[in-house]
Amino acid sequence: MDTGNCSSLTEFIFWGITDNTKTKVILFTMFLLVYLVTLLANLGMITLIRMDPQLHTPMYFFLSHLSFCDLCISTAVGPKMLVDLLAKNKPIPFYGCALQLLVLYTFIDCECLLLAVMAYDRYKAISSPLLYAVSMSSRVCSLLMAGVYLVSIADALIHTTLAFRLCFCGSNEINHFFCDVAPLLLLSCSDTQVNELLIFTAFGFIELSTISGVLVSYCYIILSVLKIHSAKRGFKAFSTCISHLTSVAIFQGTMLFMYFRPSSSYSLDEDKMTSLFYTLVIPMLNPLIYSLRNKDVKQTLKKLKDKWF
Repeated sequence: MDTGNCSSLTEFIFWGITDNTKTKVILFTMFLLVYLVTLLANLGMITLIRMDPQLHTPMYFFLSHLSFCDLCISTAVGPKMLVDLLAKNKPIPFYGCALQLLVLYTFIDCECLLLAVMAYDRYKAISSPLLYAVSMSSRVCSLLMAGVYLVSIADALIHTTLAFRLCFCGSNEINHFFCDVAPLLLLSCSDTQVNELLIFTAFGFIELSTISGVLVSYCYIILSVLKIHSAKRGFKAFSTCISHLTSVAIFQGTMLFMYFRPSSSYSLDEDKMTSLFYTLVIPMLNPLIYSLRNKDVKQTLKKLKDKWF
């Protein structure tokens, strides 16, 4: 990298989602509502799981961490985006941009890996229920979560470090509403081949390994369900996986579309719409998916309602 022509930027300026004043007001109202629902739903899910001993199981342990990841993803982007919708200028400090990128990528990776771990947990619960408490002990669950966070932080640190070692010697205006690697690479006057290769390799490895883990786990789950002689018991066992499968399909489908579409079809405007979906909409949907289809969560909510009201 030739650093001789690098300018010392102190801030970036976002273009934002739109310049239309009326549209900004509508979007601000809508996204504020989405963000508040996300906060309440995910904090509520974490609180419920911590408060009720009935929910102190591996599945809900991982679910509480999924809610934490969703909370961090939406908070990394949401508040700044809401402020920018009402502001004339949309600056973000250079290191603030780096921090936003680091936090966002850490918890996106974390959610991706966590969904695979949750699939493994469901496999253990259905295929060997008598040994489930031993094979998924609190120590095993803690080690799995530690591994998820370590891999996520390491991957995010690599992407962030390489992105912010590039030269930015032209415009400091980012055609986006948050700091992401792709629009930053477009601003750079350095050779970005290493960054592009790393994005494809690292995200490709994480995506393929987690999707493979989910598919293998569910193949074993289906085989285990088919061995259950009672159709009712088999359906009941598999029904515990429906919420997880819905979350996997929505999240992984969005990620695959976002990072593995052909470069010829890449559009920053399309990128913004997709980014809105995985940074604000998915974090709102996950706790709703798990609570609306989950008898244990419903029972806990009913008990709290009866106790307080």
